[in-house]
Amino acid sequence: MHIIVNGTCHELDTNTNLQQLLEWLKIAKGRIAIELNGEIVPKSQFYQQQLSSGDKIEIVQAIGGG
Repeated sequence: MHIIVNGTCHELDTNTNLQQLLEWLKIAKGRIAIELNGEIVPKSQFYQQQLSSGDKIEIVQAIGGG
């Protein structure tokens, strides 16, 4: 299936959830916000939220500094 993540097209297997997407993208755990087709997905739903072909996903990761 084709999805768009932060403006870039990706090809994934069907039956992929948001948590699997993060692992596939090698995005570290931490302060992450995900918007799926214009709706914010709570972190508690990452394992349950299945992706579909054509989904548009925006991922934002907070980076601390000092």
